[in-house]
Amino acid sequence: EVQLVESGGNLVQPGGSLRLSCAASGFTFSRHDMSWVRQAPGKGPEWVSVINSGGYGTYYEDSVKGRFTISRDNTYNTLYLQMNSLKTEDTAVYYCATNKNPGQNLIRSMARAIRPANALDAWGQGTLVTVSS
Repeated sequence: EVQLVESGGNLVQPGGSLRLSCAASGFTFSRHDMSWVRQAPGKGPEWVSVINSGGYGTYYEDSVKGRFTISRDNTYNTLYLQMNSLKTEDTAVYYCATNKNPGQNLIRSMARAIRPANALDAWGQGTLVTVSS
């Protein structure tokens, strides 16, 4: 059974930093592209970033480019999101998600603006990030 467990969400002031983690189990992590998706209050899920299975290809939503960094450790089956220079509009529940098909190209899905719900079929429970003074 695929399991994705996020951690690291917290209350932080504008301009601050957080590092989210996602512990994966129940599938061959190193064969799957991985993503971070967020959902702000009253809005639908939004792609944040994707990293390919090998960790050498990444893609970011425009508003987080230069501030967020996605990475992965295939030895420890863990996905990360380093978030710097946080803004109030980054407030959301952040989900770690993937597609159970190891051949699914999630960078392509994000670049083509395919809805996360249509591209991803394995989600964590989410971790809340609140950016407020």
